[in-house]
Amino acid sequence: MTQPGAPAARTAVLLVDDQELIRYGLRLVLEAQPDLVVVGEASDGVEAVQAAQRLRPDVVLMDVRMPGLDGIEATRRLTAALPETRIIVLTTYDLDEFAFGALRAGAAGFLLKNTRPDELVAAVRAVTAGDAVVSPRITAKLIDAAMPHLAGTGRPASPEALSALSPRELEVFRHVGQGLTNAEIAAALHLSESTVKAHFGRILVKLDLANRVQAVILAYELGVVSVDR
Repeated sequence: MTQPGAPAARTAVLLVDDQELIRYGLRLVLEAQPDLVVVGEASDGVEAVQAAQRLRPDVVLMDVRMPGLDGIEATRRLTAALPETRIIVLTTYDLDEFAFGALRAGAAGFLLKNTRPDELVAAVRAVTAGDAVVSPRITAKLIDAAMPHLAGTGRPASPEALSALSPRELEVFRHVGQGLTNAEIAAALHLSESTVKAHFGRILVKLDLANRVQAVILAYELGVVSVDR
C-alpha cells in the first residue's frame, strides 16, 4: 500500500526495436514524463522476451519487423507468459501485415513510428489504465484492408461461440465490432458507460479474448460485422 505523501509508482516501459536511434528517440519522449520510466531496451525478439521476463514492465513498445525472432512471435510469447504486460506494436505502415499479425497475437494495439510524442505518451498511459491503444475505428479500417489474411490465421472462429453471450452482450459485441467506443455504445443502447464496460468485460471472458482489438477481429470473423457494413 502506498503511504500518504509517497510518490505514485511510475509506469515501467521496455523498448524493443532493432534501430538504436529509434530506441533513443522513444526514451527521450517517455522519460520527459514524470509518470513514465524506461526500464530496459532490446534489439530483437529474443532479447525482448528475456528482458521482459526479467524486468516485468507494465508496457512494451514492440517493433514488429526485426531480425531473428520478429515482433509477432515475441508478442505471442509475452502475452502468454506475462498477461499483465501490455504490448503496443510499432510499425512504419498503417496497414502493415506484421502489425496485423501482432494484434492477433495479443498486442493491445498499434502505433505508427511517426506518431506524435504526445500521442505516444497518451497511448502508454491508456494501456496502463486498461484501455485500447488505437481507436476501434482505426482498428476496423485495418481489418477491412487485411480481411484476406484472416482465414486460417488464428483461433478457429465458430458462430456457436456467440451462444455464450446474452442478448445484451451480443448487442454490445456488435457495437464494439462496428468501432464504437464505450461512451458511444452507452449512448446508443441507453446504458451507463460503467454498465457497458461490465458487459464488455464479460464478453472478453466468455469469448476468451485478451482485449478490444481481438474482439473487433472476432466480430468480423463471425460475421457479426461485415466489411460492406
